[in-house]
Amino acid sequence: MSEDLFDIVILGGGSGGYACALRASQLGKKVALIEEDKLGGTCLHRGCIPTKALLHAAEVADSTRESSAFGVQATLQGIDMPAVNKYKDSVVSRLYKGLQGLVKSRKITYVTGTGKLVGPDSVEVGGEVYKGRAVVLATGSYARSLPGLDIGGRIITSEEALEMDYVPDSAIVLGGGVIGVEFASVWKSFGTDVTIVEALPHLVPAEDEACSKALERAFRKRKITFHTGVRFSSAAQDDKSVTVTLEDGKTITADVLLVAVGRGPRTTGVGYEENGVTLDRGFVPVDANLQTNVPGVYAVGDIVPGLQLAHRGFGQGIYLAEHLAGLNPAPIDEAGIPRVTYCEPEVASVGYTEPEAKAKFGDIETYEYNLGGNGKSQILATAGFIKLVRQKDGPVVGVHMVGSRVGELIGEGQLIYNWEAYPEDVAALVHAHPTQNEAMGEAHLALAGKPLHAHA
Repeated sequence: MSEDLFDIVILGGGSGGYACALRASQLGKKVALIEEDKLGGTCLHRGCIPTKALLHAAEVADSTRESSAFGVQATLQGIDMPAVNKYKDSVVSRLYKGLQGLVKSRKITYVTGTGKLVGPDSVEVGGEVYKGRAVVLATGSYARSLPGLDIGGRIITSEEALEMDYVPDSAIVLGGGVIGVEFASVWKSFGTDVTIVEALPHLVPAEDEACSKALERAFRKRKITFHTGVRFSSAAQDDKSVTVTLEDGKTITADVLLVAVGRGPRTTGVGYEENGVTLDRGFVPVDANLQTNVPGVYAVGDIVPGLQLAHRGFGQGIYLAEHLAGLNPAPIDEAGIPRVTYCEPEVASVGYTEPEAKAKFGDIETYEYNLGGNGKSQILATAGFIKLVRQKDGPVVGVHMVGSRVGELIGEGQLIYNWEAYPEDVAALVHAHPTQNEAMGEAHLALAGKPLHAHA
């Protein structure tokens, strides 16, 4: 057993875990951080960063393919996947080295190995027990599949897709959520014939329906095939292809099947239930201070019910470090966490969808500002809109966007929501011209009753 008593022992070095460790050490706390794989977790090594690197390579491919429309004579000769992967891995490597340096500089006790909760104040790693005044569970998530659908061969998850050294001629994507539409977008840009299967009525079904419909229109224009409102039945593969059968009897055959049906919490085999931690369908319920039902045991990130987003994990980790340091930070409003889907076109949102706002606030107003009136969007040749949802005569409670690069606009959107801004407040701010950010100002001008480059 380690002779040291730590202020905080953190099980998991992903987004939530390492953010908690860095902030806690900054506040003078003695911290042990335990990780069985690589510091940075899924986001850095198998999620956010590598997928967005692929999406940028896809954007470059599209720009090259469409260059003549801008008077630039260029030819796309093909996609060199080993070279794409080298670029992707170099991005991950630089960030990984930087993160390692940060943790080392903060004098955090970093432990490599598989940890297991063995008591309300103890985590065991390779026979060594680390005790803490508080224990933080941050074991992250894994790529889920469906019952009877075994991963292997031509049936892959996002983790295998990130390591592919070739571009498939055709692909079926099972799941039209964030992961599914992002990989569909990448593969289409690389030249793959893509078909998406989504059981719910729309792609990106968690988003406002207006955004879902706009993305579907854009995907049709890109010739990405999708089937919505139909469930998967079975899959069979041989050495040449994989065939998916849907519940309506339709069959689809392709080179690979990407299973993108979400991520499950990694909470089995790590001692949670054995030590009294309540689980709900594998997730760890927590209170407003991120404490589990066991006093002194907390949880952050993907294992906590709610949005499975790296920046949510960051925020929770920072909040928890400050809470444990007695700083009394403001609780995190889950609706105030921005959401971005990085396909082409991008989808970005914060706050409540129109139906959610109606259910919560009753009388609401909405407005859609079309990017057709935005100069920079015309320069970029992108279509889309910014949709605002406000309480009647009250603050803006939802911002929803579709269009190239609109994920870069969500920073202002989350400030508008979280600071409970009224349309008049934002309309009074001067937005730079010509920028896509200017569209945010135009939308609020219109909702405040004084539209400029828009019809009333």
